[in-house]
Amino acid sequence: MTQEQPRRAPEQAVLTVELVEQVSPDLIRITAGGDGYDAFRDNDSTDKYVKILFADPAHGLTPPYDLAQLREESPEKLPTRRTYTVRSADPAERRLVIDFVVHGDEGVAGPWARAAQPGDTLVVSGAGGGYRPDPAAPWHLLVGDHTALPAISSAIESMDAATRGHVLLSVTDAADRILPEAPAGLTVTWTESDDELLAALGALAWADGHPHVFAHGERGTIKEVRAVLKQREVPRESLSISAYWARGRAEDQFQAEKREPIGQIE
Repeated sequence: MTQEQPRRAPEQAVLTVELVEQVSPDLIRITAGGDGYDAFRDNDSTDKYVKILFADPAHGLTPPYDLAQLREESPEKLPTRRTYTVRSADPAERRLVIDFVVHGDEGVAGPWARAAQPGDTLVVSGAGGGYRPDPAAPWHLLVGDHTALPAISSAIESMDAATRGHVLLSVTDAADRILPEAPAGLTVTWTESDDELLAALGALAWADGHPHVFAHGERGTIKEVRAVLKQREVPRESLSISAYWARGRAEDQFQAEKREPIGQIE
């Protein structure tokens, strides 16, 4: 009988914060790097993401963390994990850039980012991801809210000058509406709410051919986006679509619900 091998834990990159920038009132950009960058597992996705591990300083843990041992012996000391999109990765300079949306003192990651200083430690594992704009697609459709801005920004930067399509974004505060310069054929529409976003999607002039779609944001809204795409008969293989968060749900509950019917976006 073959003995089942234990699941290998993702490698942790222990990085040092190098730069903290207040990009907008609600957006803090953290640049981190150093020798620990070598443990970062990069990929060519424009929506690449990492799990950030936030340990309670009171527990006196030293990274990289032995999560298996902590889970077995001291589960109350396990670091809190949060998922964040990588804004950019520079292997030559061995640096990661991650944008943090901050709303007051809510949550774990936002307050950490607001208090972060050069020299602080940032522990990440990954990266995951699976989307990159297909240059052969007839046109592109990118839909999201503030949580999708880093991935959509990276996608736009990867596009060539001839790219055509639409970007629809729901971002309430005009100061947070930050994107790189888009190709001339890629129109960008900003809305103040998810309802306005869905209305803009419904009113969109649909070009010939199926678009390559990137749609990520609040779970309920993304489910409605999916319904529109089904009506338009966009093939599932042309979609990168999922929820980044759910209204009224803490991160841990949201992640747990991904395995349940309420969390599925088909």
